[in-house]
Parts: sequence; C-alpha cells; structure tokens
Amino acid sequence: MRLGLFGGTFNPIHLGHLRAAEEVRESLQLDRLLFIPAARPPHKNATAVTPFAVRLEMVRLAVADHEQFEVSDIENQRPDKSYSIDTLRWFRQESGPAADIFFIVGLDAMLEIETWREYQNLFHLCHFVVLDRPGYALDDLHQILCQKLHCRAENDGQLFCHPSGRQIYFRAITRLDISSTQIRRLAAQGRSLRYLLPEAVRRYILTYKLYC
Repeated sequence: MRLGLFGGTFNPIHLGHLRAAEEVRESLQLDRLLFIPAARPPHKNATAVTPFAVRLEMVRLAVADHEQFEVSDIENQRPDKSYSIDTLRWFRQESGPAADIFFIVGLDAMLEIETWREYQNLFHLCHFVVLDRPGYALDDLHQILCQKLHCRAENDGQLFCHPSGRQIYFRAITRLDISSTQIRRLAAQGRSLRYLLPEAVRRYILTYKLYC
C-alpha cells in the first residue's frame, strides 16, 4: 500500500489543492490519497476558521468523483489540537509497518518544521512530499534538511534521505494562482467564484452563504 496524506485547513478546498494532489498521486504511484482537514489547527486562531463539519463536507464534495481520493475526519475524533505527529502515529498503526506513507506539505510549512510538535519523530513515521511554493527556493529546503536535519541530498536536490531511512521528495507542481484567502474575499464581495474550485463546492458555498 502506498498511501498519501494531504492535510490542511481547506477553507475552502480549491483546484490548486486538487491539482497538486493529482500530480503527487500520479508521480509517486499512490494507491490512495487522503485529504485530512485540520479540526483544531495549532497555528491558527480557532475562531477565524470555518467550522470543521462545513470544511469536511466541502472536501467530500470536491473528491467525490475521484476513485483514489478520499477524505478523513480523523483529526475531529480527538479532543485536542490537530497535531500532525498524532495523526501520523494513528495512520502508521492502522496501516502497519509495511505500508509506504507519504505526508504532503508545502515548502513554506517544511521550512517551519522545527516549530512542529515532536518534529524529529515525524521522519520515523513516513516519507515526506514537499510541494514548491511561490516566493520560496529549493536552496531554502536544502539548508533546513541538510544542515539542520542531517539529510543527504540526491537527484540534483530533488530527493533527500533522512537518517531514519525515510525520504523527502521535492515536487515542482503546476502553479495555479488560487488561494483560499482569495476565494473567501471574493465571496465576501459577492463576486464570482467560477473556475476556482469544483462546481459542487461553489454551489455549496453559495447555498449556505459561506464567507459572506
């Protein structure tokens, strides 16, 4: 089993998220890719985040027509904050030691990995897939992985090997200039959301007057 885990606030999920997930799924030949909405993100103000049930439903609508995309509510099953270390431990236990688990994060998030709870232990549980982000360079990733986490760079800096034996893959994905912040702002202004997110999600936002 090759399992991808894609966490995020998804407030709301949009075509940029979906295209990135599809490119990772295809390039790493994943059997399944799970979207995991954060229930109580530790780095965000809880009162500023749309309720979990609403974000979960939007993700479900977004992935409904993809056979290998699924959504998990695992982070809402815990009463505490949504720490990645707890989520990864749960999936490792459920999947067994033989499964290859790939945790998908943005380059901006990876550069802050030292602020994550038990970040040193994350690399013992899974491989990482790091997606490029506008305004960030591969040299930044090389610095934190090689100098601070003692990884070995291979394949012209596109692949890094952690001392644990896990691997960190860098992926330059198709950049769609779409953000959840932008979508929320457009919705608040009563402007069109067409072609920024799946049609089912757009209709859901309009039906329930989200972000207005």
